Amino acid sequence: MPTGNDNLLGAYLRDRRAKLDPAALGFPLARRRTPGLRREEVAQRANVSATWYTWLEQGRGGAPSADVLDRIARALMLTEIEREHLFLLALGRPPEIRRYQATEGISPRLQRVLDALELSPALVRTATWDVVAWNRAATAVFTDYSSLAADERNILRLFFLNPRVRAAQPHWESVAHFVVAAFRADTARAGAGDNVKGLVDELCRLSPEFEAMWRANDVNAHGEGTKHLRHPDVGMLGLEYSAFAVDGRPDLAMVVYNPATPADAERIRSLINAQERAGEQRQMRA
Repeated sequence: MPTGNDNLLGAYLRDRRAKLDPAALGFPLARRRTPGLRREEVAQRANVSATWYTWLEQGRGGAPSADVLDRIARALMLTEIEREHLFLLALGRPPEIRRYQATEGISPRLQRVLDALELSPALVRTATWDVVAWNRAATAVFTDYSSLAADERNILRLFFLNPRVRAAQPHWESVAHFVVAAFRADTARAGAGDNVKGLVDELCRLSPEFEAMWRANDVNAHGEGTKHLRHPDVGMLGLEYSAFAVDGRPDLAMVVYNPATPADAERIRSLINAQERAGEQRQMRA
């Protein structure tokens, strides 16, 4: 049997259950020698055998399944980061990406981060590349996502099915290969393959180019690089992009596009100013 020094999973489980309030969870307080829940109470909440759970804390019985770990995480009322730590201790890997509803959006604090990037188009996308948040610069440079239905705010759907988005890419085919390869890697890493089957089937049906690129089975990373766009109002734009994980929301990534040169920054400023003037004129006409 592992000792306390090398049974990190057991030590973590004992620590977490010791921090729970039995009374708040409907368990009697009488005859308790130690704080928190008893092992059998955690087992009851997780719908597992008390004997098996005891073995798990003692480092016996083999590795639990992901489903059982999820039930234990709920029984112990773990936060998302605590749940991830539980999986790392038990299985040596993080859990699959937890699915969030699109209506959950992002936190107001993260939106303020996007809005503070005045001349840097920035957006937040899901593991399946649905855009769920953006800033004013992204609206001016890329597209007005607020004018699109939620199911149309998918980067791949825009890239392959929207003629305006396609026309903005001076080297569309090479960029398209990269986009598909990065999308495949992202969805596989997130365990989201089943969730994108409908989108992939739709794009294969509507775009022979996407179908050929998807069947190539290439993968690539979408960490950072340089992007060039042909904007209809200001001409060519150079953007340096970086992708960042969103802490506490493993299903999300924030992508920031910084202007590559001072001239690019001025072009973006002119687009934002034009957008503001158009908005003011619409309000006056209303």
